[in-house]
Amino acid sequence: MTTEGQLPGNDLLGLRGQIDAVDRELLALLNRRATLALAVGELKKREGSVVFRPEREAQVIDGLKSSNAGPLQNTSVAPIWREIMSACRALETPTRVAFLGPAGTFSEEAALGFFGSSIVRVPCASIDEVFHATATGAADFGVVPVENSTEGVVARSLDLFLHTPLFIIGETSLFIRQNLLRKENTLDGVQAVCAHPQALAQCHAWLSHHLPDAERRPVASNAEGARLASLDPAVAGIASARAASEFGLHVVAPAIQDDVHNRTRFAIVTHPDKHPSPKPSGHDCTSLVVSVKNQPGAVHDLLVPLKTHGVSMSRFESRPARSGQWEYYFYIDLEGHPDEPQVGSALRELRDACAFFKVLGTYPIDVK
Repeated sequence: MTTEGQLPGNDLLGLRGQIDAVDRELLALLNRRATLALAVGELKKREGSVVFRPEREAQVIDGLKSSNAGPLQNTSVAPIWREIMSACRALETPTRVAFLGPAGTFSEEAALGFFGSSIVRVPCASIDEVFHATATGAADFGVVPVENSTEGVVARSLDLFLHTPLFIIGETSLFIRQNLLRKENTLDGVQAVCAHPQALAQCHAWLSHHLPDAERRPVASNAEGARLASLDPAVAGIASARAASEFGLHVVAPAIQDDVHNRTRFAIVTHPDKHPSPKPSGHDCTSLVVSVKNQPGAVHDLLVPLKTHGVSMSRFESRPARSGQWEYYFYIDLEGHPDEPQVGSALRELRDACAFFKVLGTYPIDVK
């Protein structure tokens, strides 16, 4: 029985029944997709191709966003399809992903956001270990933080790019919401705050105001700080809400980061022997590190090929070369792919102007 003006089946029970029917249709379609993915996997095995192609997945998601008629928002389309592709990829072969651990770090969250949850997680004690695990084949990919919108570059990651064979095949960024975590649901009695040095810096003003006498103790990761807080009631950690659940802690103070727009950018790295460089996706970034001879106008000469060929530069960072000679490495992000004529020409001319030149990777970027 329906009330006046109400269509049959549009009561709550009827709508739930329709949703259940659609869910069954979706499951059938997902299993059909998985069957096709398995067939693709068999072809890839015969051809010797890699399972994970970031540019292909980026193109799939971009295509779905452009054809989406709503009401589902495009911001929801990407994570849904990443999970679908992750589950289908796992049917072909397990993907091992190294990240700065333990469980509950923002690096783990970045790994899950990029690859989906159907991966084998390889938590590492330090960024150095992430690079090592990926370089030696203990992991297929590594996820490392490279830049924070508040504190700037993650110096250790940039330094390791110079000395390892790994290269970048993707990137992702996270909104970083830092929380003060503790066994006791109060600020009283906090003697030390443990967190990654970047997190301590990102929360400097809040800590100075609310816990001015507490020791700020840097540790390898925020999740490690949360773990230590779970063992000692006098210790608080700064970490994600995920870490609070992982270690059974109270969120004593949420969102204590000084910058409300605080974000961290992560690079997805792999070994060139294990994975080819991604092909053009239509929305790409090329990262490189260079150094120049110590002579007048040398840095200016770096920029001339980019202007000549109309290539935009989205990032330019300098790091000391540690040679004792006041020399620097320059980390540069360019818009575009080397297979595009203007980018390829600019890179060839740029290489000629450099004393040191290394492409760190070319990869698709997310288009909002």
